[in-house]
Formats: sequence, C-alpha cells, structure tokens
Amino acid sequence: MNESASQHLLTNRPFDELAVGDTASLVRTLSDHDIERFVAAPGKFDAAQFDPKDGQRDLRGPTVSHGMWATNLISTLLATQLPGPGTICHRQSLQFHRALSKGDTLTVCMTLRDKDPESGAITLEIRCTNQAGQEMLTGAVVVLAPREKRTFQKAASTGLLSARRRRLDGFLQDARALPPLVTAVVHPCKPEAIQAALEARDEGLIIPILVGPQAKIRAAAELAGLRLDDIRIETTEHSHAAAERAVALAADGTVSALMKGSLHTDELLGAVMSARSGLRTQRRISHAYVLDVPAYAKLVTVTDAAINIAPTLEHKRDICQNAVDLLHVLGIDEPKVAVLAAVETVNPAMSATLDAAALSVMAARGQITGAKVDGPLAFDNAISLDAARMKDIVSPVAGQADILVVPDLEAGNMLAKQLIYLAGADAAGLVLGARVPIILTSRSDSLEARLASIALAKLAAKGKFSQ
Repeated sequence: MNESASQHLLTNRPFDELAVGDTASLVRTLSDHDIERFVAAPGKFDAAQFDPKDGQRDLRGPTVSHGMWATNLISTLLATQLPGPGTICHRQSLQFHRALSKGDTLTVCMTLRDKDPESGAITLEIRCTNQAGQEMLTGAVVVLAPREKRTFQKAASTGLLSARRRRLDGFLQDARALPPLVTAVVHPCKPEAIQAALEARDEGLIIPILVGPQAKIRAAAELAGLRLDDIRIETTEHSHAAAERAVALAADGTVSALMKGSLHTDELLGAVMSARSGLRTQRRISHAYVLDVPAYAKLVTVTDAAINIAPTLEHKRDICQNAVDLLHVLGIDEPKVAVLAAVETVNPAMSATLDAAALSVMAARGQITGAKVDGPLAFDNAISLDAARMKDIVSPVAGQADILVVPDLEAGNMLAKQLIYLAGADAAGLVLGARVPIILTSRSDSLEARLASIALAKLAAKGKFSQ
C-alpha cells in the first residue's frame, strides 16, 4: 500500500496492544459551522434549546447546550484514536465546570488509567481545557476495546465535514496526490498551533519543521497531549527570531512554505518583506481568500482582505496579478476579474472607480496578463447576471466573476467575513507574491478551512507562480 492510500485509513488499537498511560488528544475551536452541524444532527438539541446566550449563563442555571459539543469530541477520539474503530462505549461519568462559547478552543486529552483483561474493558480519564488552560470538563469513560486489529476506510477529513459537498475538497484531493510539502511552522507555542501542524502532517499534506522556543513548543504539545518525537524543532529564543529563522530556511530551500503559528501576522510578514530576507520578488505581497459560497455557482477569490491597507494603483496591479496567477495554478486558464467599487460607473469623486477603470485599461494593454479584467463593477453586478442585465451592463466579467479585487483592506475584510459568517462560505487563504507560499490560519478557523489553506499552499508551491 502506498503512503497516499494509507492516509485515508484508520487502524484501531486492540486490547492487547494498549498500555496504562497511553494518551490521545485533539484541539478544536467551536465555530458557527460546528454549532450548525450539532443542532442539525439527528437526536441533538433543537434550535430553540441551542441558544448562543447559553454560553454566558452560570452552570447553576439552564442547561448549557454548547457544553455537550465536547462530548462529540470525546466520541471522535474514541472512534478514531484510542482505541479506535470497533470501540463499544459502556458507561461515562462527566462533570462540566464552565460554559463553552463560540470561539472557545477546547483541548481534549484522554489517558488510559485501567485495563480489565477478563472483560476487555478499559477506563479512560478525560480532561478538557480551554484556550486559557481552564478546566471545562473532566471525568472518565469506560469502553470495551476491540480484541482484533482491523483497518477501516477513513471518512473525508476524519468524518468532520458537513453533509454539504464542498468544492474546496478538490484542493485536498489534488494536494494529497503530491509529495508532502516541507513547511516551517513559525512559533507554534499554543496547543492549537501544534495541533494544526500535526493534522496537516497526518493528512499527508506537509512535513512540519517547528521553529521557535523549544521549551514553549514542548509545553504546548504536552498541554495538547501530543508527541513530537519525530518532529524537527529549530530552536530560537523568541517569536521575532523564529520568524527570521523560518524565513532563512525558506530562502536556502530547506522548506518550501511558511505557516503562521501563534505569533502576530505582521511579525511574520515583516521578516518576509525585509530587504535581506531573500524571499521578496518584484511583486507586492498580497493575500487571497478562495471562497466556496453555497449560493454562487463556482469558487470566488477575494483579494486583498488581510495585508494591504490602502493599496495604490500600482499595488492593485500586483494584487490582481497575484490572484490571477494563483487561479492559473488551480486550473482556471483565463479567470474573470471584477474590480469592485460602490458603483459601476466612473466617478471622479470616488477613487475606487478611477483605479478600477485604470486596471481594466492596464489589462487591455498587457500590464495584467492571463485574465479578463473589468471595472468598476458593484458587487451585485459582479456576481449576478440578472443584476448586470437590469443595469444594461455589457461585460465579459459581470455576473460571473472568478476574482473580486476590492478597493482596500477594510472593504475586503468585511466582504470576506460576511460571506463566511452570513453566507456560509468555506474559505482557504494564502499570502502571495513571495518566493514561497505563506499560510495564515486563525484560531477560529475550522478544521476544513485549515486543511484547505494548507492544500492551497501545496498546490501553489508546485505551480511556482510567485515570480
């Protein structure tokens, strides 16, 4: 069996292979998608019981429905890691200590405390903590461990994807077919940062090199119940030094991508953009969100929503070309680029319309290549053919945009987050324009979003689009 195929299999740990002291863990952040899935699952609470305000109530008051989400994570650990497929639950005793709210990051640790050879039962101690290290849930579960070793087919992304088929899944499928990408994970000094790196490794996406203070990295791994025995650690004194060291590893070819850990984004990008970094190109560095919006017929990319606060016309040219080159790598030969403004006509009092018109002319003159570019276009007629027809807009882009170039960071950030939080979009994000792709993940990102962003970086690195 090849390595790629093995990434999609789950192998259990039968009773005879288990030992007192064995551990397993996972880290998850409670997102809107998790809440939606939990409410919708058969046998769960109805929507009326699942009130977001419950997360703020004292445990002596009404039932905290969010807290029950933690029991799903315990079930996931039992079913996939310890002991794994074939486990039969016998009984559990759990105590909830604090309310769990949206945005909380829960670290679930499970430790084997007792084995009964006669019955095949094992007792597992459970400890769940939040991002502040506070105990949220403690207790124990008793399960019957499988007696025989067996291997099962793994559901997509360990079974945590929602029922809706996600178009970003294609990134993961394509990325898994490539060799793992050697990636510097910069300053991963919190449990969720370690977990994100190991999740990507377990999916066959990356070979992580952890860069930062070794003591803090190991403490974070221990808090998450994760082992780093086979992981290379590049030791530095602090986060600033970690960013510089990771950039040096990318510049000399040791790693092919950078991934943000638990340092500030500007600290990492400051090291990348330094004149002596070796990672700068002639392009302006920019960020692109590739979004799967359920109501839209195809993937759409929003740029720049994370880096360039008030880009000039020259900056916007690079922002546009970076996104176009990325979509070429993803198989879209001639993406349609809508340069957004509040209106679809040129107004000298609105600088965004002037820049949009100029970018359209620049594309016609070959200063932006490989795409159809049009603007100014308002958001509605950029993504809706009906809206464009109602306003008699004749354009090769209107109503069918692949890329939305926003006027500034504020507009882009609000647009991207509205699509994610109100329209239910899945998002994969990537920093473009450097000699290697840079992965920026957030603590609030779902597992799907983190893996999709990493898969996107892997495809981008293969495409060598940053010139």
